[in-house]
Amino acid sequence: MWEFKPKKSNSRKKGITMAFSYEYPRAALTVDCVVFGLDEGELKILLIQRGLAPFKGKWALPGGFVRVEETIAEAARRELAEETGLENVFLEQLFTFGTVDRDPRERVVSVAYYALVKLSEHPPTGASDASDAAWYSMDKIPALAFDHSEIIATALTRLRGKVRYEPIGFELLSEKFTLSQLQNLYEAVLQTDLDKRNFRKKILGMKLLIPLKERTREGAHRPAQLFRFDAKRYSMLKKRGFNFEL
Repeated sequence: MWEFKPKKSNSRKKGITMAFSYEYPRAALTVDCVVFGLDEGELKILLIQRGLAPFKGKWALPGGFVRVEETIAEAARRELAEETGLENVFLEQLFTFGTVDRDPRERVVSVAYYALVKLSEHPPTGASDASDAAWYSMDKIPALAFDHSEIIATALTRLRGKVRYEPIGFELLSEKFTLSQLQNLYEAVLQTDLDKRNFRKKILGMKLLIPLKERTREGAHRPAQLFRFDAKRYSMLKKRGFNFEL
């Protein structure tokens, strides 16, 4: 049985009192972020090219070590901003990955998050310890560092499940969108074709879309009406027990 033998310490850092130091080694804590975006009806993921060892030059998920003075969520948002320039995006905790040999440097446990962004509004920018950043199609993801392929697979499974019972998919669209663009989103995420008539009947029946007077031309077709997601109405309905389900 493991037994920790704390030793008193008077060290302080940024207002954090380090009450004890431990005789036995402890695992380091990191965050990794799976960032999804939609481009012309295709689901993509944002990767960074590592500028530091280990796996220098390899593509990976944005992420890094958690600082002692910040929460895990704060660390995830900081790493996203530092390595990709992304700020104020939808971000949700995904899963904890703790395989003993997942990092060649030391024992590292990672708390993964997934983010949904409007790809057209976020051109990739590599910063901090990332030498580059780029959007990749889901079927063209290169060999990745660490266990990041497993993390992406877990995030994709979560996303496919959650878009069916929560309207998080709207985070991937522009503020104004057509019904065709909305259907393309769900088909891209779920990797299946949806019946156009049934989809529109169901989504319009929820009364969560605000029809706009504006129209846009989609290819050679006649101009299509634009809509906007009514987040306030959804929040109100959810408090009453409304279930979003596609």
